[in-house]
Amino acid sequence: MTQERTPMKLPTLLAACLLAASTISYAQAPSGDAAKAPRKARFDCSQAKDPKACEERRAKAKAANEKAAKACEGKQGAEHVACMRTVRCAQTKDPAQCEAKAKEKAAKRDQVIEACKDKKGDEFRACAQAQRGKK
Repeated sequence: MTQERTPMKLPTLLAACLLAASTISYAQAPSGDAAKAPRKARFDCSQAKDPKACEERRAKAKAANEKAAKACEGKQGAEHVACMRTVRCAQTKDPAQCEAKAKEKAAKRDQVIEACKDKKGDEFRACAQAQRGKK
């Protein structure tokens, strides 16, 4: 009778579990100061021609967005998007023009998404930029 040695499965299993647990720990949401820190703005008003006016426009837009979010609370999907657009545009000087521009932008976005639907990641971004006419 010969005995075959089976490889030790416990250390391998333990190593796999530790690896999985360590990768999950890096995916935690920020806490402490990082969670409380304000999000970085897309545009730096200090670089604008009139920084004070830029900050005022940004504050006005933020307030309008917050008002729209409260008004559209509880709605989902396309209904939520339409509600947000309507409430935001109602606060502008020319609501009809705002609605038209918003619908035009949405149509262009849908065209880009349709044209690039088979691509993912960097390939999708490159395709979307090409569709929008960027280099």
